[in-house]
Amino acid sequence: MNESIDFAKKYLEDILSFFGLNVEVYATTEDDEVIELSVPSTHMNGFLIGNHGDTMRSFQYLTSMALKSGEYETTRVNVDIADYKKQRAHRLEDKAQAWLEEVKKSGEEKHLPPMNSADRRTIHKLAGEYGLTTESEGAGRDRHIVLRVADDTETSED
Repeated sequence: MNESIDFAKKYLEDILSFFGLNVEVYATTEDDEVIELSVPSTHMNGFLIGNHGDTMRSFQYLTSMALKSGEYETTRVNVDIADYKKQRAHRLEDKAQAWLEEVKKSGEEKHLPPMNSADRRTIHKLAGEYGLTTESEGAGRDRHIVLRVADDTETSED
């Protein structure tokens, strides 16, 4: 595991140095399954994050593929630049609480707008805390969550 973390950290630092950034990437693990790489805030945040996080996700993908091609033990990677994902998750949680309260009060299911897998995971987790069930529907960019009042079934995830 430590070899995977060290490689991922060095790999991302090397990519960033290509853009003239000599920053130290902070690396941790989540449940020994996902390598969490955190890039500190710089003057290039907007460029590194990209439109709706697209560039950041590309760094994540490249790092994951480099780990896979090197046949490292752990290949799942999460890259966060200037706490963009963490802040986005907090904003989403605030928005989601209104949706969850609405479903709890009305008892009617609610189809949420399409969102990426990380955002869907956040909603699945929150819904479970509210005693609601969730189900992901659709494919690709149209994949979204349906919130329902809990019955005897467990909360489902992607």
